[in-house]
Amino acid sequence: MPKLLPFLFLAATILPAAAQQVPSRPPSPELEACKTTGLLALREKSPGVSDVLIDPDGAVVAKADTKVEDTPVRTVVMGDAYLEKGKTEKPYRFVCLIGEKGKVLLTFFTQQ
Repeated sequence: MPKLLPFLFLAATILPAAAQQVPSRPPSPELEACKTTGLLALREKSPGVSDVLIDPDGAVVAKADTKVEDTPVRTVVMGDAYLEKGKTEKPYRFVCLIGEKGKVLLTFFTQQ
């Protein structure tokens, strides 16, 4: 047992440092816009939704130069979202299209 003491001491000092979380980056303005408009649309159909949680580190914000018919699309945001309905449930995938001047054109959520 005495031979294990240095190892246990070393493990006790190293393991807490390994468990620390790396701070995530702040959400982008595009991500915040998609979250806000998406939450408003979800609440119209499902008033029990209290919040939408989106991991900014897992989301993709891609610049675009395309159109849907005659409407310009400048940014596409994709990622995972969690809808709070009293408790956090399974993740949803979401896609958000942003047009000119940062206007959200569409936020679409689907269960995985």
